Amino acid sequence: MAESKPELPDLPPLMDQAILDPLMTQEDLLTACDAGRQESVRAICTTLRLLEPLRERLGPTGGPRLVAVIGFPFGSVPRELKQMEAEWAAARGAEELDVVPDCTALINQNSGAFAEEIAAICDLGLPVRVVLDMPRLTEELLALAVEAAIDAGAVGLQTSNGFGPPTGGEQVKQLLSLCRGRCAVKAAGGIHTPERVVELVEAGANLLGSSSAPQLLQALRRPVG
Repeated sequence: MAESKPELPDLPPLMDQAILDPLMTQEDLLTACDAGRQESVRAICTTLRLLEPLRERLGPTGGPRLVAVIGFPFGSVPRELKQMEAEWAAARGAEELDVVPDCTALINQNSGAFAEEIAAICDLGLPVRVVLDMPRLTEELLALAVEAAIDAGAVGLQTSNGFGPPTGGEQVKQLLSLCRGRCAVKAAGGIHTPERVVELVEAGANLLGSSSAPQLLQALRRPVG
């Protein structure tokens, strides 16, 4: 007899599919896009280079939302260029922006510059999530980043840019505690197993970002045993 799975919320509306690999062929890109749409993922998150072909594949309306990453992966571009990236993405069909902030300003105690950059992008009118690098931020800097991002108008915060260790439930809980219900928390980075999905959802993540989103949704539908 198959084991019962833990009771989970409806997962497709929580799943953002990351399509970020610059070495994908055009055929691989469209296949990944179609897989996400077939599994009814909430959104597809992609780079500026891949934004236009994915917008064309998805069509103007319906299906997954299209999210552009800005300043990815480390946020280490001048503020003016990051603003231009955001404006370019908005003009080409991005519906949301995942922005890697100016952590150089943050670590040098210039939270004003950190927040101003985010606020200017929020002024474009698209929902903005701020991508943090939780494993590398001290508790003090993380708290400062959360407050500055929320004050600037971000609708969500993301645990990782995916270039560090896998995101775990404790990071989600820590970020939720700092947010205090003022914005959503997206878990991202190393989410490639159903067990990790369950851990992060049970920890309270509002969204999950993974390049494996379609495969995870398929696996979570299969009976255990």
